[in-house]
Amino acid sequence: MSSESTRREFLKDCLWSGCALGALSVVMCEGIEAQDVSPGLVTGDASLNAVEARHWKKLDESRVQCEICPRKCTVADLERGTCGVRENRGGTYFMLVHSRACAMHTDPIEKKPLFHFMPGTNAFSIATAGCNIECKFCQNWQIAQFRPEQVASVYLPPAEVARIARQQQAASIAYTYSEPVVFYEYVFDCAAAGKKLGVRSVMVSNGFINEKPLLELLPLLDAVKIDFKSFREQFYKETCRGELKPVLDTLVTLKKSGKWFELVVLIVPGLNDSDAELKDMTRWIMSNLGGDIPIHFTRFHPDYRLRNLPSTPVGTLEKAREIARTEGIHFSYVGNVPGHPFESTYCPTCSKPLIRRVGYKILENVIASGRCPACKTAVPGVWG
Repeated sequence: MSSESTRREFLKDCLWSGCALGALSVVMCEGIEAQDVSPGLVTGDASLNAVEARHWKKLDESRVQCEICPRKCTVADLERGTCGVRENRGGTYFMLVHSRACAMHTDPIEKKPLFHFMPGTNAFSIATAGCNIECKFCQNWQIAQFRPEQVASVYLPPAEVARIARQQQAASIAYTYSEPVVFYEYVFDCAAAGKKLGVRSVMVSNGFINEKPLLELLPLLDAVKIDFKSFREQFYKETCRGELKPVLDTLVTLKKSGKWFELVVLIVPGLNDSDAELKDMTRWIMSNLGGDIPIHFTRFHPDYRLRNLPSTPVGTLEKAREIARTEGIHFSYVGNVPGHPFESTYCPTCSKPLIRRVGYKILENVIASGRCPACKTAVPGVWG
């Protein structure tokens, strides 16, 4: 057996064995060999792939202040920010997970979910360790709530991300699974590399990002999906260790930018499912974002630190959708309920089914040139 074959088999074994935490820790794409994505397994040495961070400033006594997200962490020498992936080294701030992909997979774009963005196409999806909030219901906590030293990763530089996306015939690269804000520099460089090869980029985010870095990144992105956790500050504080207002600011910035985006609201029983909150949320969306922003009301399943709650009743999701429709939202969906009729897209004018879906599979798409074929109503989105 050659040394290359030995290394290849070792890498594959590592990727699929217990050194990977959970199903998402390192997921190889169908048709991609281990040697195609990495010259070797990235170890727990955080000095690997460290690059100087964007958006930070020097303070006195070798301290720095991060300016990527609203936390604005003040970080002493040899310490890290809250996300665990940014470190102060002698008064210079470094991001530690550039090109350290701990999850990768080719997914339907509907899985993000993005329903009005190039339906039926695939997205080459990547993630690194880390997040800047901590949702008690986090579904990907094995990577999002761990430091890079604790998660098996492979070396995947931006040019390789773009090349593999093309190889997989993916129309886009999706930055997802954990939180792209904390691997901002990697997102930036991958999106730029993808653009050179004609591959688009989409960001799946919690929206907890400052305006300046967001505006710097948006020209490289083609769509954004925001997980809108709740319309109550108390929920963000107690359930997510975050804040509501910065997320609202992000949504307004996205609207002003003209970039396509969609919203997901995970409905957690007893925590963010009241009629009053749902009405307040959808009224704010109507006033600030308009009625054409798709909203996905998705089903909660017990996970991470919220294993004591039941799954969301389907009727609660249907109620949320109806409240949104009553308030003027044209495109509202029921998510995480495969086979539900409200997974599909209907014309807001004549109610004709436009895109019929079951889970992530599209059964029919009759949208023609961005319009309903029956009544010619324009359907907002990115269809070409």
